[in-house]
Amino acid sequence: MPRASAEAPAETRSDDNPAGATASVRTRRIREFARDVLGYESFRPGQEAAMQAVVSGRDTLAVLPSGAGKTAIYQVAGQLLDGPVVVVSPLIALQRDQVERLTELEEQAGAAAQLNSTLSAGDQREALDGLRDGTVRYLFLAPEQLAKPDVVEALAAAAPALFVVDEAHCVSAWGHDFRPDYLRLGNAAEQLGSPTVLGLTATAAPPVRAEIVERLGMTDPEIVVAGFDRPEIRLEVDHHADAHGKEQGVLDRVLAEIGDGRGPGIVYSATRKGTETIADELRERGLRARHYHAGLNKGDREETQRVWMEDELDVVVATTAFGMGIDKPDTRFVIHSEPADSIDSYYQEIGRAGRDGEPALAVLVYRQEDLGLRRFFAAGTPAEEELQQVAGLVAAAPAAGLEDGVNVKTLREETGRAATPLVRDLNLLEQVAAVVLDEEGAAHPAQGAPPPGAAAEQARELAEHHEKVDQSRVEMMRGYAETTECRRQFLLGYFGEQLDEPCGNCDNCSAGTAQENPGPDDHDTPFPVETPVEHSEWGNGVVMRVEDDRLTVLFDEVGYKTLGLAAVVENDLLRTRP
Repeated sequence: MPRASAEAPAETRSDDNPAGATASVRTRRIREFARDVLGYESFRPGQEAAMQAVVSGRDTLAVLPSGAGKTAIYQVAGQLLDGPVVVVSPLIALQRDQVERLTELEEQAGAAAQLNSTLSAGDQREALDGLRDGTVRYLFLAPEQLAKPDVVEALAAAAPALFVVDEAHCVSAWGHDFRPDYLRLGNAAEQLGSPTVLGLTATAAPPVRAEIVERLGMTDPEIVVAGFDRPEIRLEVDHHADAHGKEQGVLDRVLAEIGDGRGPGIVYSATRKGTETIADELRERGLRARHYHAGLNKGDREETQRVWMEDELDVVVATTAFGMGIDKPDTRFVIHSEPADSIDSYYQEIGRAGRDGEPALAVLVYRQEDLGLRRFFAAGTPAEEELQQVAGLVAAAPAAGLEDGVNVKTLREETGRAATPLVRDLNLLEQVAAVVLDEEGAAHPAQGAPPPGAAAEQARELAEHHEKVDQSRVEMMRGYAETTECRRQFLLGYFGEQLDEPCGNCDNCSAGTAQENPGPDDHDTPFPVETPVEHSEWGNGVVMRVEDDRLTVLFDEVGYKTLGLAAVVENDLLRTRP
């Protein structure tokens, strides 16, 4: 696994580099700006290595833990490059926060602006004009904006020096938060004149990293992985046999933490109704609690976020809609009332605790039956006939005079189906290059699109693949909840990072069970972590975690599988690949 390095070699020269002719000069300027403008006395792991790579003109993928200061990479590097910085960010609220932060530093860092659908046409023109004439140095936009030819043309005219993709795991179908509108970003970077590309993410297993690099069209990229461990977060799982006991367990755990002065915190629930019920119960017990989910109106969501950030709440009970861009460093605990849909999601969600570096707590309140809900969410492959019908309607749109494309409302009228499965079908068809979705979500035929029948077949196969991978992720979540070994070793092993000793800061370590199950030294196993392997039935994969008697492999086609090591060796089930 590539590791974060402290500094590029001093002899590395680039006489025409605006950031400095040598690595030592670039290092000095990076550190001066970080100290004088951002107040950094020192860097967190991975930050400076990524900055060095970017200002040296190398495409860079930075995989840094939540709260590790990923935004500082482009704030500093962008200041030293000769040209503006375009930042693709999936959430308008996150864009606004970054613009406000940079506006506070404007005199020293340069002006920042947003470009999104909430702005008037005049404000959008002003932002693009500012980027072109140099009065705007950082422009934040949603990926949907890059579906507009006029926006791409205006951005290209500004000759950006750096193209940043925040939450870069969204570009990967392997990722837990895949977004089809991210698929166009590699092509967009090329249209913008191929500036240096910087991808940022807090969670990306090796296959996700590989797909990010490919999708974004990165050339010989520097991959900086600073390590996934957040040792300040204690990991615990509370087991319950029945639904009532589990529900009471969530309440008791929150009351105990707040009662002992260890707040504020977040409770995640898998359903909207769950957030409302738990918040009501906590309020009845005297806590300042509010619920948050995507079904609330915008004003209520913004008010909840405001009072949370201003320390007027003990706890927010939320679905994962309360996620990206929510950065409150003194969050002391994150409690899950149901398992997350994957270790990827769980790691990102618990990473919202303890960002100030002080001790924090992550608790999964677990009942085995709750995994059925996650399996349900992960299941479901659309019928090929339904996909073909949708593909056919989109393909026929130009001939039918639908120049603005086919929207979901039209598809509902034509098919009689609900909106949610239709949106899923369009996303699948976009992934197989059959349709293109614009900023409003309307679908247009893709250039060179396969015929509707072929597109439907490809989309169904892709959906089956996604379902297998998603189900395997649910099983890994079960493994985390039920292991008697060190939970941190399990969690890090999912991402291909081996922790040599039990962490001492999880419930299993405290109970002593983790000490009974130390993992083997790499020299004692024929399949060390990151070994490329091949299985006769499941195809190619990569070893992610090695234990005494088993290993976990992430296969390209079927996702995560845990195999008994003795059976693998005795029956020659795996062979290493070059």
